[in-house]
Amino acid sequence: MPQKRSRAVLGPEFVALGRAAREVRARRDLSQEVLGSRGGLHRNYVGAIERGEINPTFRVLSKLAYGLDVPLSELFLLYEARQREEAIRR
Repeated sequence: MPQKRSRAVLGPEFVALGRAAREVRARRDLSQEVLGSRGGLHRNYVGAIERGEINPTFRVLSKLAYGLDVPLSELFLLYEARQREEAIRR
């Protein structure tokens, strides 16, 4: 049976973005599946964003913010806060 390959984390900025997305999703008590259906994204894609495994386009970030029912600017503000936290930890 073929072995499932896991994706590598792209970098700390992607981890920070994923943490921000996961935090907003948790606050709204949404599953990845519900968020994905609201924003027109597959739940696996939402999970990959949250794990920092992909580099989402602006369009995808807009869909994510729409699905979360927050302005994109709020997602970026939380991302910046999480990025600062990651920098302090390093």
